[in-house]
Amino acid sequence: MAPPDLEASTLHRFRDVVGRIVRAVPAGRVASYGDVATWAGRPGAARQVGAALRSLSAEDPSFPWHRIINARGGISTYKVGAGELQEALLRREGVEVANGRVDLARYRFRPGGPV
Repeated sequence: MAPPDLEASTLHRFRDVVGRIVRAVPAGRVASYGDVATWAGRPGAARQVGAALRSLSAEDPSFPWHRIINARGGISTYKVGAGELQEALLRREGVEVANGRVDLARYRFRPGGPV
């Protein structure tokens, strides 16, 4: 097992990378938790991306956490009830949300280079 300070250091670096990636997702586009984990070099770490987003959005109310959705295009629900806040923020950016889902084929962000 790694020393606690090493683990904390690794977690902080991962959180910082997640923050940079999410800020690179433009308004009107979305990415999945899994997309972000893969771009951060940690495929399979979608839950850790969610934890990083909660931390980052708590520190910075303008952080664009709402652009990250689940792999099926579903809306997150941790902020407000059934995801009303996330839906409203996405709609304000021009993303259509129907029945709590976003059409990933239409709105998914695909970076042209390194994220």
